[in-house]
Amino acid sequence: MDKIEDQMTTEERMANLFSPEDFHDEELLIGKTAEMFIKQEVSPNIPSIEQHQHEVTRKLFQRAGNLGLLAIEVPEAYGGLELTKKISGLVAEKMGFGGSFSVSYNIHVGVGTLPYVYFGDEQQKQEYLPKLTSGEWIGAYALTESDAGSDALHPKTNAVLNEDGSAWVLNGEKQWITNARLADVFVVFAKTNEGMTAFIVERTFQGVSVGPEEEKMGIKGSSTATLILEDVEVPKKNILGDVGKGHKVAMNILNMARLKLAFSNIGTSKQALQLAVNYGKERKQFNTSLVNFTMIQEKLANMAIAIYGAESAAYRTAGEMDDAIDSADKVMLVNKISDFAMECALNKVNCSEMLGKIVDEAVQIHGGYGYMQDYEVERLYRDARISRIFEGTNEINRLTISKILLNRYAKAATSNNASTADQPLERNHQYIQLSKYLLQIALTAISNAHINIEHEQEYMRLLADMVKVIYVMESSLLRTEKAGNEKIKRLMTDILCEEGYRRMEEFVVEIISATETTEQKRRLWLDEIRHLSIPIYQNLFMLKREIAKNIIDNPKSII
Repeated sequence: MDKIEDQMTTEERMANLFSPEDFHDEELLIGKTAEMFIKQEVSPNIPSIEQHQHEVTRKLFQRAGNLGLLAIEVPEAYGGLELTKKISGLVAEKMGFGGSFSVSYNIHVGVGTLPYVYFGDEQQKQEYLPKLTSGEWIGAYALTESDAGSDALHPKTNAVLNEDGSAWVLNGEKQWITNARLADVFVVFAKTNEGMTAFIVERTFQGVSVGPEEEKMGIKGSSTATLILEDVEVPKKNILGDVGKGHKVAMNILNMARLKLAFSNIGTSKQALQLAVNYGKERKQFNTSLVNFTMIQEKLANMAIAIYGAESAAYRTAGEMDDAIDSADKVMLVNKISDFAMECALNKVNCSEMLGKIVDEAVQIHGGYGYMQDYEVERLYRDARISRIFEGTNEINRLTISKILLNRYAKAATSNNASTADQPLERNHQYIQLSKYLLQIALTAISNAHINIEHEQEYMRLLADMVKVIYVMESSLLRTEKAGNEKIKRLMTDILCEEGYRRMEEFVVEIISATETTEQKRRLWLDEIRHLSIPIYQNLFMLKREIAKNIIDNPKSII
């Protein structure tokens, strides 16, 4: 997908890859701290959190602050630990076991704190970051409006200078603001004559009020309410970034939030798999445990394989972002982060949709009990649905992915990679090379058809899914080879690559069928695809049974 990356050897790419196996003991200890915090302090309080007992949530934030869990990405100068995106991802993954609290946490440490880290001036950093890092204050992010959901860059909330020019006056309403009734400070986006601008608005400013809690399908324990701004005077020193440049704040912070959400989704997926395995071992039908039925084993294997792929891709992205941040000076830092917009979006889409499928199957394995509120999996099912909507709907994220892809395609010299299919490559490398070739065919077909693709969003959806599949396949393969081809990792990678290629074939056939106007042209393309030299397909049923038995016998191998 990237010309420079394509020129690297497999060994070089493996050396540059970060995967969960690369964490040091000290880093794993931070993850363990988050895990024990959830297990010992958050989980017992979930019933109270779900009842909107916000004083419980506030105390948990203070406890998290004491443990350093709010300080991961904050510079040391402002009370932080100044650690990496990788460690931040590990903590977010562990927090994914925390139900509604994980949502409140992710908003606080992500969009509620990072705007000050990346866009705040020295005074703003000194004033707000120590409070946010300790848990003394809770942060929130106010972008969405009733008429500006996916079209978030065109808000109706407005800001004008007061008569003497000493402050900005804000008016408007921000909808569905997470942490709204908990937050002490909000990053608020408003329209000015110069363009959208980010403002720091404290809860105590006159004219700031919060509406009632929304009644939600899931994540019931996270505070979600409307932020109301009525003639709120905000000092000029509370401009975050530059006047009229609020879109830079909004989009770059959302990119990082999407990756953080992906990690949280991975954690919740592992929780659902764990619940499914435990229940399947205990529950008997026809005098045998559910996990002994091969259709149940197939479900468990599919869940584990999806998690392995998602984990491989997300940690790869976090590692590459860390490398880019380390090599950037302060002036170029934001540009470096924006370079990963596509990867952050595809991880968000992949992990949120993976979570949706996994919790659905976990409920299915529980049968009727999975539909009952006495079982934890019922709450996971409801909580999971929001992940495909917030931090940008998956439709918007797919448009982001495909737009960036088309941009890169337009700038790069196109090349025909069909010959790589004839080189003596290992089967999974063949699947990836052939998948990239299919993507090239799809791009060529769309280009030749002269489609106004922004008005033909089905094509953009398919292109985004093709990029996502390749990224997950490639990340998994590099991780597995770096880990020495351990048997279960290799089996999962074999399945990810084979099933991934099969999906790629479906995607490109759909694009060709839609773009080529004559039957003759369609037949030429389709014949070429059918005659590609691909590895012989395997008996995936047997491979999945072996993976499932490994999970059943040793759940820690995946979770």
